[in-house]
Amino acid sequence: MEHLTKETFKEKIFNYEENTEWKFEGKLPTIIDFYADWCGPCKMVAPVLEELSKEYEGKVDIFKVNTEDEQELSAMFGIRSIPSILFIPVEGKPQMSTGALPKATFKDVISKTFGVE
Repeated sequence: MEHLTKETFKEKIFNYEENTEWKFEGKLPTIIDFYADWCGPCKMVAPVLEELSKEYEGKVDIFKVNTEDEQELSAMFGIRSIPSILFIPVEGKPQMSTGALPKATFKDVISKTFGVE
């Protein structure tokens, strides 16, 4: 699972310095986990996302953003509590969810929002 920096985020997700309107740069539906190393609930979500990244390999991209290291990205999305999970369909607007979600909820969102089984 790749950790995004400001530069890789602009390349793979959204180049917010060039576009004012949302324009997804990715090819696959994407989940981004905004987390911090000291966050207990974030540590509960991490292994779930590892499993999902293997289960949905080639169908859904899953990335992580360390909110301590990438404060500009966190500010851009108004991250106030972590974990914050950003669900990005290939078409349409991204949706944010906060808190430690169980695996079943991730699978449900992947199925209903992304149309991926």
